[in-house]
Amino acid sequence: MRSLRLLLLSVFMGVVVCGCGNGGAEDGRTEKKSGEQKAENGKESAMGLSLKWLGHASFRITDENTVIYIDPWKLKDQPGDGNLVLVSHSHADHYSPEDVNKVSAPGAVLIAPNDVIGKACGGGQAIMPGLTVEFGGVVVKGVAAYNPNKQFHPKANQWVGFIIEIGGKRIYYAGDTDITDEMKAVHNIDVALLPVGGKYTMNAEEAAEAVGYIEPKLAVPYHWGDIIGSEADAESFADKAGCEVKVLKPGEFISL
Repeated sequence: MRSLRLLLLSVFMGVVVCGCGNGGAEDGRTEKKSGEQKAENGKESAMGLSLKWLGHASFRITDENTVIYIDPWKLKDQPGDGNLVLVSHSHADHYSPEDVNKVSAPGAVLIAPNDVIGKACGGGQAIMPGLTVEFGGVVVKGVAAYNPNKQFHPKANQWVGFIIEIGGKRIYYAGDTDITDEMKAVHNIDVALLPVGGKYTMNAEEAAEAVGYIEPKLAVPYHWGDIIGSEADAESFADKAGCEVKVLKPGEFISL
């Protein structure tokens, strides 16, 4: 009986609550990080609150107590250190169960819209526009993300961007969206993460216009370099935006 209990406990502890993974992702969870990755993460932790762009629409935010991933996708590493995983919507380049598993620490919490939570085998915390969720010292608020005049991201789906309050800062991740009334109402933002690729989201010029409404202290462009958008779009946004802009390379991080 005692052996059975230990076996069940081992199975339970091995379950990742944030999504359905495959065998490779679970095996990767037990692998040690490479020395290079450990050093990189150590440098980020030493800097206090930091933001890393992982490519496309994926970010890693970390302070001394919490590691947050946003829309992890196409990740080469399996860090397994995320306490909180935020997914903006169910499109495959934003909700990847395999990548959610790669980043999730044991006991990690998934925060996502209802359609994502319904697909995740471990469930999670549903969020919708206007809803606020607290996790430890982190506050996450859902902001509507949609295309008013396109079919790609309907408002009725209740997909979201996020306002994340962590380490005394307010970070706005817009999600896949164009300029909306809800976005115009977002204020008091330290860092705005905005898509610039066009077609499915705002383009560089529209993202620069969005900066005029949000008035962040710093903006970081994403949704370029994969699927759609180029570095030229990111640089164009930097030229047009009325605030400080940092164009990151994939894997590059900044201290906040």
